[in-house]
Amino acid sequence: MSFLKLAFPVLLLLTQFLPLHAQKVNDSYQLHIREINSPITIDGKMDERAWQQAEVATDFHMITPMDTSDATLRTDVRMAYDDKNLYLIAINFKGESDPNVVESLRRDFNFGNNDNFLLFMDPFDDQTNGFSFGANAEGAEWDGLMYDGGSVNLSWDNKWVSKVANYEDRWVFEAAIPFKSLRYDEDITKWGINFSRYDLTFQEKSGWAPVPRQFPSASLAYTGNLIWDKPPPAAGSNISVIPHVLGGASHDYQGSGSTSYRREAGVNAKIGISSSLNLDLTVNPDFSQVEVDEQIIDTERFELFFPEKRQFFLENEDLFANFGTPTIRPFFSRRIGLEAPIIFGGRLSGQLNRNWRLGVMNMQTERVDAQRIPSQNFSVFALKRRVADRSNLGLIFVNKESLGELYQAEDNTTGAPRYNRNVGIEYDLATANNLWNGNFTLLKSFSSQTSGRTFSHSTSLLYSDGNWEATWAHDYVGEDFTAETGYVPRKGYIRTYPEVGYLFFPSTTSILSHGPTISTSYYFSESFRNTDYENKLTYNLNFRNGNTLNGWVSNQFVELINPFDPTNASGYFLEAGTRHHWKNFGLEFTSKPQSLYTYGFSVQKGGFFADGERFYATTQLGYRFQPYVNISAHTSYNHLNLPKPWNQTDFWLIGTRLDITFTKNIYFTTFTQYNEQLDNVNINSRFQWRFQPASDLFIVYTDNYLPGLFSVKTRSLMVKFTYWWNL
Repeated sequence: MSFLKLAFPVLLLLTQFLPLHAQKVNDSYQLHIREINSPITIDGKMDERAWQQAEVATDFHMITPMDTSDATLRTDVRMAYDDKNLYLIAINFKGESDPNVVESLRRDFNFGNNDNFLLFMDPFDDQTNGFSFGANAEGAEWDGLMYDGGSVNLSWDNKWVSKVANYEDRWVFEAAIPFKSLRYDEDITKWGINFSRYDLTFQEKSGWAPVPRQFPSASLAYTGNLIWDKPPPAAGSNISVIPHVLGGASHDYQGSGSTSYRREAGVNAKIGISSSLNLDLTVNPDFSQVEVDEQIIDTERFELFFPEKRQFFLENEDLFANFGTPTIRPFFSRRIGLEAPIIFGGRLSGQLNRNWRLGVMNMQTERVDAQRIPSQNFSVFALKRRVADRSNLGLIFVNKESLGELYQAEDNTTGAPRYNRNVGIEYDLATANNLWNGNFTLLKSFSSQTSGRTFSHSTSLLYSDGNWEATWAHDYVGEDFTAETGYVPRKGYIRTYPEVGYLFFPSTTSILSHGPTISTSYYFSESFRNTDYENKLTYNLNFRNGNTLNGWVSNQFVELINPFDPTNASGYFLEAGTRHHWKNFGLEFTSKPQSLYTYGFSVQKGGFFADGERFYATTQLGYRFQPYVNISAHTSYNHLNLPKPWNQTDFWLIGTRLDITFTKNIYFTTFTQYNEQLDNVNINSRFQWRFQPASDLFIVYTDNYLPGLFSVKTRSLMVKFTYWWNL
């Protein structure tokens, strides 16, 4: 602890000598926005006087397939504002015989499978965080929180309105975004901004401010500037109350044979402490998953990761959840509220000013005697300081505290620890031109039950210039490091995993780019004994029409640190300390997304544990009656040929999905999954009606069956109503 107390002030002191406000790459790109005094109707028509007087952002630059020319398709964008809303209209001109290509009318669509227009907005001009809004060519809306300089979390929803109108030679997107839905500093009159256009028929992605092709069009390092004629208006009283009611019934046909009922109500509230700082409060929240997680065949040794989708945790989620690396996270919000109901909680998060971000969270859960889980309190404190162009220095503290009397285990020891704490510092590197990115993280855990090697550390550095991409990364997790509110699937190791790749861009062939990637991953024990490695060579081909093809070969070694069942289903285990070595090769193909009929496959063949063999194959098929109906099917087949007692094992996973989007606000989805490894058939049907922005009615029906006889295991029906009410 004394080291961390010393390290953070020293690093903070060093940042005072680093420049904070280097000029942006695209600082010369400017769009001036002016206040209007005449109304704008959101109807997809540019017939208001305010639009005729607004400045135009045009002359877009091509990003892909080549980033050295102007865009083929013309796009014109105008913006304006009044005391309530930020307005935008985008005129997306088509080419000759250029039909719209869209998957469906479902919200938060897949970027690469739809003709679309997107706005990327950085109100603090810190080139790290912001907002994204947009639509596909048939009007399906897209909104998300931006983080890490170019990633978008589409699970976030907020209140805004839009309209898409289609004409013979263009499609028009018009939107009104309330200032209450944004977080910004009223004193900042220059916002980072960029506009992105994607057209699948022409296979062209373009942006108003130019972006190199190796980076996503969402990259905030390459935004231009939105220049306000005066400071943006205050959002005013910004309080939202979001009540919900939920009712449902579930019948257990194979266990007790009883029916259980759910009758619940709760409320969330969002309170704007300032235009950039938000307080989220919740009482008796509903964190039920109305959308089932897609199943997989699990033959892995360690815990799998599923992303957070619950709305309460999403605003400024990166402050808490992105600390560390994907396999060393001190905080993972899905640990809260899934085993024990949450009684109440609160989150204060946002920007203190352009250079400082703050996040504070506290959640309280109930005691659950049936699962021997005590009442627990979860607290998180996160602070980030912007330094040196687009880089950040961060501090995090996570505390999980068991309250009241603890349950006793059979050996008379305490089952749950009284407390588990993590404290850490982090430096995220991102240069102004985005060529260099990196991360340094140092964590220490404290627990009432463990002590000793309780440190964790990770470092990574990435260079990417469009042709070359090279990464160095290494991790260390001590044997006694514990992060009960985090995601750390493996402990007691040192890992190095460098990677280098090169892309060729031929100018005259049907291939857009191709090239090799070499990667290695080596695990060592804390005494530097090699326990795992994988060496892998991949060759990637990206075709101009949108098809992709990748092939790879690998060489792998594993020394088991714990007993392991290679089928994850037989109950027979390989002993810890046994050593296993094999080679694999694989092939993956995905068809062009602009076709109504899409398909893809992947195959993998080679060795496996215990000198066995494994063949693994997946397929995906899809057809759409755009924009209303999408039908898809996927299969996964695992064939394991192992010695006794496992012998030959086959696992099938078959899933189908039917998506019907009646309008951009009314959806029906039926998802069926047969999982041979779990011996289960699952059917999940969900109806969603978004009757107002961010207000929904859900009806969810779920069945679980035994394969073969198709006898019912469980059956449930749930109705959920959520209403977003602005005070």
